[in-house]
Amino acid sequence: MKLEAVRTVARARGIKPGHLPKSELIRSIQIAEGNFACFATATRGQCDQAGCLWREDCFRSAQQQGGLS
Repeated sequence: MKLEAVRTVARARGIKPGHLPKSELIRSIQIAEGNFACFATATRGQCDQAGCLWREDCFRSAQQQGGLS
């Protein structure tokens, strides 16, 4: 999801996106939704949050950060 779309989701949940990086903004949204702030922390491609809106971006970001093997 593009950053502007993430900002739109944040605003819809009452979060002011400001200049937060995408990963931090998504974690703020996760917290506001009552979920774990776990974006881009998946290790070895494992995650039990199958219905997560951020799942594809999460795995991609974790891989870029060296979290997936």
